[in-house]
Amino acid sequence: MTAFNSSRVVHEYTQTNPASPDRVFPLLCPVREADWLPGCQYRLIYSDSGVAELGCVFTTSNPPASVSHNSVATETTWIVAEYDPSAFRIAFVWFDPGSIITEIRIQLTPDERGATRTHIRYRYTGLSPEGNRELEHCDQKWFEAKMQNWETTMNHYLRTGKRMSASDAE
Repeated sequence: MTAFNSSRVVHEYTQTNPASPDRVFPLLCPVREADWLPGCQYRLIYSDSGVAELGCVFTTSNPPASVSHNSVATETTWIVAEYDPSAFRIAFVWFDPGSIITEIRIQLTPDERGATRTHIRYRYTGLSPEGNRELEHCDQKWFEAKMQNWETTMNHYLRTGKRMSASDAE
């Protein structure tokens, strides 16, 4: 057996959404994410209710990797690992075999203006030397840009009821 030292990257971000937690929480679901996130494509594998719930399993498509020059698109497998709508808390784990596993924990809290403070924590772990190399690109600047895009697109949907176009979201 070959020795392998995994890398781990943790990032946190708190966004503000212009709606109450009971309006924001249902959007943290693969089915509902397609309503507000441009380019969102998922395949629901298992859900008793048809939306996010504890144990819900789904996949998302990944474009061919430009870094590895792999011309084959891959899928990331997700599971809802925690689901507590009364506490406005949800957690996901996603897995790219042989590459990375990621835990995402989200906690919503109301603020005094009727908006929501959405605290998001990602913990990425490399599963291979290739996965560790991918994590090298997951710096704070990259993560903040990703979270700001998420915040912008969700807030647009909350204000207008419509998904932003992909070109407006970039």
